[in-house]
Amino acid sequence: MDEVELLSADLTHTLSLPFANGGIRAGFPSPAQDYLEEALDLNKELINNPMATFYGRVKGDSMIDAGVESGDILVIDRSIEPESGDMIVGYLDGEFTLKYVDLSLKDTGVIWLVPANSSYPRIKITPERDFRIWGVVSYTIKKRINHI
Repeated sequence: MDEVELLSADLTHTLSLPFANGGIRAGFPSPAQDYLEEALDLNKELINNPMATFYGRVKGDSMIDAGVESGDILVIDRSIEPESGDMIVGYLDGEFTLKYVDLSLKDTGVIWLVPANSSYPRIKITPERDFRIWGVVSYTIKKRINHI
């Protein structure tokens, strides 16, 4: 089972970085210096509810087919009400785990945790298990870009 190392978000400081206002072309290059007019603060862009937001570092590969790799950083918002299909950080039997959540059978007392890697099984959550949804993943920050 994947693990998630949790870190609190520090919003006491701003970090304004140059922002390419005109966009980054994936086609033909354009002069970038012409577009560096604004600044961007990632805290303001990524965090809607500072008191309920945490960062988490992924350890494991059960969400690899969703593009989430070991070492990536998650932005986890505990104020978002989870819905079926959301990527969540769950607390299961004493450990944090990262999975998609399927709430379609919640009325029958069953929740499914669904990995994005066919090597891992779905996890059936029943009332007998020690489980709670700890937060919904709102963003993923890649550790690094894969090279070709």
